[in-house]
Amino acid sequence: MKPFDWHADPISRATAITRSYRNTQNVRRFLTRECGDGFRFDRPFMAWLKDGAQKTMGDAADEWLRRQAEKRKA
Repeated sequence: MKPFDWHADPISRATAITRSYRNTQNVRRFLTRECGDGFRFDRPFMAWLKDGAQKTMGDAADEWLRRQAEKRKA
């Protein structure tokens, strides 16, 4: 099986975040579609993405939205 190409392969909510994960324009486009135009990478979120725990891109979108909701509460 060929490794996932984070630059070119289609990304869906079911796409697993692999050890080869990269913050690419392709990933940014997916997360902007899922999270809205306010989506931005930040260091804590990027660290969460690469922490080695099993997760999908859908999990990533949900986590980013959760973090934004917490910021609005604070």
